[in-house]
Amino acid sequence: MDVFSEITDKIAQFIDGQQMFFVATAAGDGHINLSPKGLDTFRRIDAHTVAYLDYVGSGNETAAHLLADGRITIMFCGFDGPANIVRLYGTGEAIQPGDAEFAPLKALFPDNERLRQIMRIKVTRVQASCGYGVPLMTYDKDRETLVKWTARKSDEEYAAYQQDKNLTSIDGLPTGL
Repeated sequence: MDVFSEITDKIAQFIDGQQMFFVATAAGDGHINLSPKGLDTFRRIDAHTVAYLDYVGSGNETAAHLLADGRITIMFCGFDGPANIVRLYGTGEAIQPGDAEFAPLKALFPDNERLRQIMRIKVTRVQASCGYGVPLMTYDKDRETLVKWTARKSDEEYAAYQQDKNLTSIDGLPTGL
């Protein structure tokens, strides 16, 4: 295992080559959340800062946990090529569409009007390990289901879904929406 205080060029190259990543958060004694993320949603801002697009979903655990506790871990696995696992540890925040920082961050990503928020993470520890137990898998393509589902919703339906599913965590914590 190698530990770094920032995202090195070698680690940045590895991260840039991955098609998916995992996000883990927790707050207090509540449930731990672990979510897979895909699509073109991850960006390195600098050696100590990353961000990812957060689309609407059936829950909003990460936002609630970041609001309550702030801690977050992001993990990348080398599913093709050399075995490798990289974890980014840090603290994060949900940047909402009405926030002043939202538009400059959103400009770093492909255009999508139907994203819920952008998660920005201050990276305090970077850990790389072997990943010898991670299976080799082949990336075929991104699923189009989420983008198509949100595109079919009217603004009113989209807002109603968020009101119903995304205002509190499964433990009743507020999400900031």
